[in-house]
Order: sequence, then structure tokens, then C-alpha cells
Amino acid sequence: MALTNGSTNGASNGDASSATNSISNPRFLIWGGEGWVAGHLKAYLESQGKDVHVTTIRMENREAVLAELDRVKPTHVLNAAGITGRPNVDWCEDNKETTIRSNVIGTLNLTDACFLRGVHCTVFATGCIYQYDEAHPIGGPGFIETDPPNFKGSFYSTTKGHAEAIMKNYSNCLILRLRMPVSDDLHPRNFVTKISKYEHVVDIPNSNTVLHDLLPASILLAEHNETGIYNFTNPGAISHNEVLTLFKNILQPDFTWKNFTLEEQANVIKAGRSNCELDTTKLTKKLKDYGYEVPEIHEAYRACFERMKAAGI
Repeated sequence: MALTNGSTNGASNGDASSATNSISNPRFLIWGGEGWVAGHLKAYLESQGKDVHVTTIRMENREAVLAELDRVKPTHVLNAAGITGRPNVDWCEDNKETTIRSNVIGTLNLTDACFLRGVHCTVFATGCIYQYDEAHPIGGPGFIETDPPNFKGSFYSTTKGHAEAIMKNYSNCLILRLRMPVSDDLHPRNFVTKISKYEHVVDIPNSNTVLHDLLPASILLAEHNETGIYNFTNPGAISHNEVLTLFKNILQPDFTWKNFTLEEQANVIKAGRSNCELDTTKLTKKLKDYGYEVPEIHEAYRACFERMKAAGI
């Protein structure tokens, strides 16, 4: 399909020729304008002098979505909306209809509306649709983009997996799978803030997304109209204890924490939690086409905490 401003859609198979499909003066519209990730996206785009707009229109409201696209006339939509639950994904277990309305109906509606208007749509999705198994043990190969979801432990993850399976068929859609996102502050949504406040944590390696490293990459991919699914994390996996040790050593020397087992954790949560490593080979290879490199997760965390220390956090 033809995108706005006469651009053609980037190839979902990672063809480097899609670099010629970039738009010289993109206009971004961020969905979920009051959200945490959306706020970081807006700040980054503004720092780059980009033409950026935000909206809080409900994604499931088709007429309002189409009207907003017609009003703003974006070249690119960045979908950072959706429901994760407050204070955590356990909320989704008791609010299934609302979760479906946002994470499935709304997400697909916005993607479809963008397709009809010739707008590239980047969806900030989740990689919490996998769980370590015999083929992907801890320390073994990570899950790749074409592996079918195998984690059904939470209703939140189930809705995200179903939506992704349909969205990937849209030729205007870029799906970025974030996991346990981390920001350069102690915002309540920051993964580090969350685990630092838990009474106990499990100690399992996971893929994480450091926003400082990955959000610029998301704009780079969007501007070149890349499509398809990308595992959108820093390369490698890091355990909760490794994260908190770096946090203690760099930021809070007096910090302490306690561990417990997955079985003990299951007694205090309503929904299961995904634990996995995502393979980032496809992402790192594509970003090299544009001269961009994402640091390994241990290096990324150390740099993140050093930035926070320098900022007096």
C-alpha cells in the first residue's frame, strides 16, 4: 500500500532497500498521550525538533479515531496506548472485558484505521508472551519473532498475543516487543522502581528494554517505514539480583532486598509472570543498516544508573 507523502511501505523481511522509503518531513501522532512511554516518546521527538502531536482518543472509538487521523494528518502513528493494569497485570484478571476492548479491539481498530488512511503505525507491544521451556531454557537460545507465544499465565499476555497475531498481517504495521521497560528515573512504571519496592523478588534472568537506548531506535525504524515484528530489547538477559546489585552499588549503597521462589511468588499474585529471553538478532542487524547500535543489557543498566547518578537521582 502507498503511505502518505508518496512514500511506499518498508519491507517486513528486513530488506535494506527500505531505507529509501524514509519521509523527509514526518509528522508523528502519539496515541496514549498521557502514558509513561508516550511521554518519553514525545520528549525525545521534541528534542529532535520533530513535528509531534499527542492524543488521548480511545482506540476502540472508530469514528473518533478516523476523525483524529483526518484532523492531524500524520505520516506516522506511534501507538503507546493500551491497558497493563494498575498497580499491575493482576488487575486485568478481574477486568477482562475492559482489557479486551483496549488491547485487542482498540489496538486492531487503530491499526486498521491507519491502514485505510495510508499511515504507518508503530505499535509498542510486549514480549511477555513467552516463558522459558525445554527448547528455550535459561541461558539457552532466546525466542525469535516467529516463535508462537507459549505463555498463557496472565490474561494481559493472552490479549497481547492474540492482537499481535492479527496485526502482523497489516502491511503498514511495525510491532515492537518491549519487556520490563526501564527509564532514567525512578518513575513508578520503571521496572527498577517496581522491583526495588517489592518485599521479595525472584531471581531469574530476563530481557529488558532500556528506553534511553531503544526509543531512538523506534523512531529510526518508523521513519524508514519498517514493518513486521521485532523483539525490542537490549541484547542479552539480566537477573533481578544483577539489576538490584548495580542499583545498590551505583545509586543506593544502603539498599537491601530479599529473594523468594517462583512457587512462593505464585502465592501472592493473581496472574502469572512471564520470564524469558528474546533473541535480538533481527533487530541489531536491521539497526546496523542505519548505523545504530543497542548496548548489551548489563552495559545498558550500568550506563543508565550512571546517568541517574549524574543527574542527582
